[in-house]
Amino acid sequence: MSENGKLVGVVLVSHSREVAESVARLATGLAAGGATGPVTAAGGTEDGGMGTSAELIIEAAHRADQGSGIVVLADLGSAVLTVQALLAEADELPTDTRLVDAPFVEGAVAAVVTAATGMDATAVAAAAEEAYSYRKL
Repeated sequence: MSENGKLVGVVLVSHSREVAESVARLATGLAAGGATGPVTAAGGTEDGGMGTSAELIIEAAHRADQGSGIVVLADLGSAVLTVQALLAEADELPTDTRLVDAPFVEGAVAAVVTAATGMDATAVAAAAEEAYSYRKL
């Protein structure tokens, strides 16, 4: 459980604003309609185009921060690289922000559901990463 009683935040980074926002709604909705931690989307560029924006990621991470950690999922390579670059810079992202290697949709659902139970950032990240093992057939 998180130490301060606050929930872990989840940030979804996509090359598309619509994809990031839709996955955030899906994950939140599948959390059984219960209270979830902050789930924010950072999709596309500032002008609404396709791409990744460091500024939008920073804003989304700070909106999601309740002091219990942030778990970030990214859709494709350059989104991952942008988050990694931000993590390398001091003070760009909140303390205890971690990028997880997880499938975007399934990992987001697992992260949001796990965060909603009050688990800590390590457990939320692990749940997202375990989504690679989900079988559909």
